[in-house]
Amino acid sequence: MKDLSALLSQTRRDFMKAGSAAVVGSVVASSFPLSANAFYSSDDVIKIGIIGCGGRGTGATVQALSTKENIKLVAMADVFSDRLEDSYSEIVDPKADHAASVAGRVDVPEERRFVGWDAYKQLIPLVDVVLIATPPGFRPIHFEAAIAANKHVFMEKPVATDAPGIRSVLATAEIAKQKKLNVVVGLQRHYQDQYRGWVERIQNGMIGDITTSRVYWNSGGVWVRDRAGLEATAGRKLTEMEYQMRNWYYFTWLCGDHIVEQHIHNLDVGNWVKNAYPVRAQGQGGRLVRNGPDHGEIFDHHYVEYEYADGSRMISQCRHMPNTANRVTEEFHGTNGTAPKPGLLVSSSGHTLYQHEGRNDKNPYQVEHDELFAAIAGGEYKYADAENGAKATMTAILGRLCTYSGKVIEWDEAMNSTISLMPKTLAWDANPPVMPNAQGMYPVAIPGETVVV
Repeated sequence: MKDLSALLSQTRRDFMKAGSAAVVGSVVASSFPLSANAFYSSDDVIKIGIIGCGGRGTGATVQALSTKENIKLVAMADVFSDRLEDSYSEIVDPKADHAASVAGRVDVPEERRFVGWDAYKQLIPLVDVVLIATPPGFRPIHFEAAIAANKHVFMEKPVATDAPGIRSVLATAEIAKQKKLNVVVGLQRHYQDQYRGWVERIQNGMIGDITTSRVYWNSGGVWVRDRAGLEATAGRKLTEMEYQMRNWYYFTWLCGDHIVEQHIHNLDVGNWVKNAYPVRAQGQGGRLVRNGPDHGEIFDHHYVEYEYADGSRMISQCRHMPNTANRVTEEFHGTNGTAPKPGLLVSSSGHTLYQHEGRNDKNPYQVEHDELFAAIAGGEYKYADAENGAKATMTAILGRLCTYSGKVIEWDEAMNSTISLMPKTLAWDANPPVMPNAQGMYPVAIPGETVVV
């Protein structure tokens, strides 16, 4: 009874401060198999902070504040002051749809709005949970700092842009497990009822062994921030580092290319269904329609064939081309049937084996935060997404390495690459890893010539 009494007297904040306790192996299980009410106190606020105040960071913050737990936003950090202030204004906007959900939950005075390359170092000590939504190239750095400081983490996908970054995240993930710190990665299909029931049934053999997977992110593309427009708004000429940071989606060191930044969702589902990661891949890609100076260095299309250890293949397509057919989905072919779209399973004879109804489905972006903060408030260790987040990201990086080089590349070869895309110096007057020529154009990968591992 003495041990039970000790558990009952432990508050949620004790749990967060005791994050350094070790765990045996890598099994994710509840540390305290009691109800959340045994740890939760209405005056015991979970303090959160956001690193990276762009659109996704703002959205993630609103979703965290919209959970039923006692949460307060107490700090914000970004390299750009205008982006931070815009995010703050959007979060507290009394006319926004989320206004009622976040009312009374935001306390970020000027002295807790941190700006600059090291802003994250000022934020992390002040919070219990760190939300990381910076451009992907920075996520290994910020994740490592948060876990070192014993903080729970929500981190957007992808979690890195190169193999050294992936290895860093995997190492930090192990430390997070040892400390029993919850980590959720924004691969929200894992938190979506439509996918959870569908994947579970596929893994249980409802359509037999999976022989071929097909995954797609074909769309018209995303925003582009042209240099002239940015400089007109700023009223001055931007340094190259500032321009690339403002237009981060089009530079591989920051974004990873759209196969990494977006298509990771579909590749992750392919791995999830197979309960495995590819052993090798080959593919092709290039730039056909999105090839101006403001489009940086990334490709506008990738086609990759991944191979798993059992010999099955995952065929991957992603494309950013306006006025072309859009398709963002996954489908699977098994020995006894097919999964033609998420939530549907069909037998070889054409009969419906399973169809998700979806009448009461919740927004998976919200569910991620609902489940994470419920675990934290309840003093439970339940979520260790970082390892899969890293390997899903590595799957996408492997595809990019294949399309950039035109080579067949083994998983282990890619994972062990020492090529880092990140700058050696982070400063506004420092040169980023790629620089434009006299015409403002950036060097682009050439299959057959570009060295990627």
